[in-house]
Amino acid sequence: MIVPQSSRDRHPVAVVFDMDGVLIDSHPAHLAAWREFLDSISVKVRDSDLGFVLEGRTRNEILRHFIGNLSEPELAYYGRRKDEIFRRLEADIQPFPGVLAFLDYLDRVGIRRGVATSASEIRTASTIERLGMGGYFDAVVTSADVVTGKPHPEVYRLACHRMAVSPQQAIAFDDAPSGVRSACSAGLQCIGVSSNGLRQALLDAGAAKVIPTFEGMDPDPFFSATGASCSKRAHLLR
Repeated sequence: MIVPQSSRDRHPVAVVFDMDGVLIDSHPAHLAAWREFLDSISVKVRDSDLGFVLEGRTRNEILRHFIGNLSEPELAYYGRRKDEIFRRLEADIQPFPGVLAFLDYLDRVGIRRGVATSASEIRTASTIERLGMGGYFDAVVTSADVVTGKPHPEVYRLACHRMAVSPQQAIAFDDAPSGVRSACSAGLQCIGVSSNGLRQALLDAGAAKVIPTFEGMDPDPFFSATGASCSKRAHLLR
């Protein structure tokens, strides 16, 4: 449950990032890979249906959403097929502008850094290393580490636990409404990143504020006495 925010004098000591759509510009590749995969198994979807892919769900949750109640062996088989398609497309994925500079800033001022993503462990590790972010993070939590994906708060709670900070000492950055609800329900302050153009949806989900990008952002206000608590509109999950 979210701890009541009674004061503006909060000094965050940690930041937890979602990966896709926050650290890296990967959504176009994801949508293309899921469409190609679903077409290959004769599952026809509209562009609007594919929005589910961007909601911070785990791969297995996405497979079950589009295909049905698959067994564990079927999930593994279809997951491998989808990942093979994605690997052909991921070479062009890059960090969003401003991300590396922001990570450098956090490192310089001693703010702990974590990742809380619904991506697989293997893809997360390879992506972070390939894009030169390997030395920045004190904790990385992936779909392999949790039972239930976003909007459940488990992934953000675990990231804070691994960094040895309370959720109330951390700020989350997430680009999906389900991710914002996850972070807020875990007790973190949450800033929305509108890489999907979902500014109002992020605010409705509970984001304290929304930024369009990290590029040119002044980070100092986030780590002085910040009042960026989750909105009362946040969906609380127990």
